[in-house]
Amino acid sequence: MNANRYEMIIWWSDEDGAYLVDVPELPGCMAHGKTRREAIKNAEEAIAFWITTAKEDGLDVPQPKGRLVYA
Repeated sequence: MNANRYEMIIWWSDEDGAYLVDVPELPGCMAHGKTRREAIKNAEEAIAFWITTAKEDGLDVPQPKGRLVYA
């Protein structure tokens, strides 16, 4: 499964001083970074880890649904 097919919601957090990324299709899958590029890279790694862990635990891995219609 390709990590970059999942929707990512990216925003700047003044409180954290970093870009935060949420992957809504994968519950609890989040990442952060000092730059947007770093945050996206970290999110792609988090997605891959989420998928690997779910498979190891015998859980279903949701298929990417495509573009987010609302946020």
